[in-house]
Amino acid sequence: MRPTILAAALSALALAPAPALAQTPPEPTTASANPAYAADVASMDAILAALYAVISGDAGVARDWDRFRNLFHPSARLLPTGIREGVGVLRPLTPQDYVDRAGPTLVRDGFHEREIARRTEAFGAVTHVWSTYDARRSATDAQPFARGINSIQLFNDGTRWWIVSVYWQAETPTLPLPPEYLPGS
Repeated sequence: MRPTILAAALSALALAPAPALAQTPPEPTTASANPAYAADVASMDAILAALYAVISGDAGVARDWDRFRNLFHPSARLLPTGIREGVGVLRPLTPQDYVDRAGPTLVRDGFHEREIARRTEAFGAVTHVWSTYDARRSATDAQPFARGINSIQLFNDGTRWWIVSVYWQAETPTLPLPPEYLPGS
């Protein structure tokens, strides 16, 4: 009977919360960065401007995908979400997945995404940005063909900024942008 009691006690300990582990800081970032793009990651504003700039361009204009990849932490994900056939969907992508899947379409059709409003919250090395955007095929288009919100998580390791994730939802007729996420709010 004693082995059963001991096994139960050990199982209970294994399943118990470990607050000490939650307080342990993670290992330092070991990712490398391309020094050619140092200005892109020098500040929060710079990395956000670079993100929008690098995916934007007219039809037929190649994007600098090395610059794009340099913005992202090695563990980063891009997470488009939306509704398909009445069900919410989420498609996690690595930065390279995004390049492979979206890159040809961006170049073929033209795509200019720009930030039109921003809300930022930060705590220590964690920064969360709600970045409202609009998208046009050409920078000179009078009206955007799409709008939405990018939820961008950023990390500052003390030497540079990294994008950890970009999670976005496009506006739809049944899901308009909330007023508090529009310019002037």
